[in-house]
Amino acid sequence: MGITAKELAKELGVSPAAVSLALNDKPGVSTETRKRIKEAAERLGYDFHKIKLNKKIDGSIYFIICKRNGTVLTDTPFFAELADGVLNEGKSLGYKLNTIYTYEDELDDKKLSDIKYSDCIGMIILGTEITAPSLEKFIQLNLPLVLLDSYIEQIDCDCVQINNIQGAYIATMHLIKKTKKQPGHLASSYPINNFQERREGFTRAIRSSGMSITQSITHWLTPSMDGAYSDMIELIKRKEPLASCYFADNDLIAAGAMKAFIECGYRIPEDIAIVGFDNMPISRMTSPSLTTINVPKQDMGAEAMRRLHFRIHNPNSAYTKTEIITNLIDRYSC
Repeated sequence: MGITAKELAKELGVSPAAVSLALNDKPGVSTETRKRIKEAAERLGYDFHKIKLNKKIDGSIYFIICKRNGTVLTDTPFFAELADGVLNEGKSLGYKLNTIYTYEDELDDKKLSDIKYSDCIGMIILGTEITAPSLEKFIQLNLPLVLLDSYIEQIDCDCVQINNIQGAYIATMHLIKKTKKQPGHLASSYPINNFQERREGFTRAIRSSGMSITQSITHWLTPSMDGAYSDMIELIKRKEPLASCYFADNDLIAAGAMKAFIECGYRIPEDIAIVGFDNMPISRMTSPSLTTINVPKQDMGAEAMRRLHFRIHNPNSAYTKTEIITNLIDRYSC
């Protein structure tokens, strides 16, 4: 038979009230005391099922932005809108929210332990750049969790992401219908799941149009405006073959490439047509304005928060993968 809360308090020399606050993730005890009580409870066989998850739950939702060193993908307006969706929906549901930025190589035992023994009652992981081993570390905390803007096949958890394949397919088909020519691909040189799925959508559109993917020109560019601009200038200087239209993995790549094309004397869209992805603010500021795939970013963040709310109150329910549908914004670059 496991230890009771009263026995646990006596064992640790703390008050029963402190044990109750710690085990129920309520404020009123220090992080160190909460950690000591929970570790002892696990070691001595306390029955955590006694804590009912369907009651009003006190504690904080942790919004964890996990990055890889040397990348800037999460430092854009796209991710600011995702965060707004998470935070606004969390507040409407009555949760306290705590935002944490971390790099994958900083996920040591201390940082993870600090989360586990804090007042955290659930996590939304912005996992655009996350790898499976890092996500597994969060899973092992045994806290309710939703993965936002990514999906990792081999790990069971709730996730909310863009339907990247659908969006890229729509963009590429639009190029083919407008130009009657075979599109090229302005592809991200930085590998993440979202970009790989967009490549799949691009490929499906090419093949469904009766074209061979081997005939599509691909340029691998840095997924930032300045980086894509510099990369494309170099490609043009080397006289690399160019396509007459392109699907770009994101708006930053599209905008950087457009700047390079225009500086080198090409007209958009008369000589080279381009469609981007994400509908970021930069897409309305380019000249001409950028045709792009719209992602309802705040809705994505809000959906992740609603899913976490459900998971907290229904811990044994089946995991779900939610894909947010995209749509084309037709402007003047195509």
